[in-house]
Amino acid sequence: MIKFRKVPKEEKKAKENPLRSVVKAFSWRIIASLTTFLIVFVIFKRYSDKTFDEVFQTASFVAIVEFFSKIIFYYFHERLWTNISWGKTWKRNYWQRNAWKKLYRQKHNKPI
Repeated sequence: MIKFRKVPKEEKKAKENPLRSVVKAFSWRIIASLTTFLIVFVIFKRYSDKTFDEVFQTASFVAIVEFFSKIIFYYFHERLWTNISWGKTWKRNYWQRNAWKKLYRQKHNKPI
């Protein structure tokens, strides 16, 4: 049976920092690229000097293995990032909430 944990209110309200998203994207691309490299290296090392049909079959095999392996690795990557709290507390409407201060200072000729 699957058990779900209760999500605290603070965690529900947390927004994801754009920098966190970029770091996640780069870290995932590195993992995915290394996965593809290892799969292709192992398969083509073993199946060198083959005919076109054999190379086509090998390439198809690589594509299928890569598709499913990246799904598995991506799942574990996301689960890992779920447990990292860095960058989760960024508030999206920061500039909207503080824009009135800048406008007030401009209207009253006070330095920012």
